[in-house]
Amino acid sequence: MLSRFVLSKLKTPVQTSQQFTKHIPTIQAITKIIQDAPIAISTRKNSTTTKSTPLVEMREYTLHPHLYPDYIHYTTRESQLRTEFLPLRMMSTIETGGMLNRVSHLYYYEGGHDERNARRQAMATNLNWREHLKVVKPCMVNQISNLYVEANTILDGFSQIYGLSSISEPSESTDDCIIEIRRYKLKLGYDTVPQFLSLFSDGLPSKLNAEGTDPTTSLITVLYTEVGILNEVIEIWKHGRGTAAMEQSRVAARGANEWRKAIGEIAGLATEFTTSIQKP
Repeated sequence: MLSRFVLSKLKTPVQTSQQFTKHIPTIQAITKIIQDAPIAISTRKNSTTTKSTPLVEMREYTLHPHLYPDYIHYTTRESQLRTEFLPLRMMSTIETGGMLNRVSHLYYYEGGHDERNARRQAMATNLNWREHLKVVKPCMVNQISNLYVEANTILDGFSQIYGLSSISEPSESTDDCIIEIRRYKLKLGYDTVPQFLSLFSDGLPSKLNAEGTDPTTSLITVLYTEVGILNEVIEIWKHGRGTAAMEQSRVAARGANEWRKAIGEIAGLATEFTTSIQKP
């Protein structure tokens, strides 16, 4: 199975197999690797310099079905090489709800575009990484990359949501754990995403606290587009007990009146809504 979540302080532990933990270093090791890595990020400052906006990159690779097992094998084997250069937060494979044989990666760049550019440039010159690409590239049909920003107006308002900015050490987890990705495509317009986030924030407390919500269900983050498909908003949920937890929490949310009202108004902003179930 592909890599387990390397996510932040979740309500329920995120677990990894013994095989996977051999390839993913502890957070202390990752921190040291990042500090020691030969990555030159510009530190020039002037009177017009502003703090970079942290970015989340979602990379989605569609694989040839007959080469899917090879990609999983080589990617797992070289997972430590990846984390030497890139701030990986999640890697998962789709189970249902979209194109199959697809792998999703999430990376969190606290330093925004400058950090992403510097890290990817350094990685591109690494001989081991270039050899790895020679092996895995033939497994791919296509690659998609989009950049997002975390919705801090939501994350800062709810202690139950930790976001992708924090990392904790991988811990034990059941094989039932799933990731639910909910994607909204909104009407064009400068005000559409702010309106969505305001409505979402108003209704979210009733959903998070709805009676009957499975205790292993937690909202990881909410993202909106920076570069890519304009006016897209993504929710990422974790369900520790798998689809049973997801279904139980969905039923509970239907009884949350404020959430139902918010979704009713959000429907007027959206042109498309999709969900997918993925395995970490």
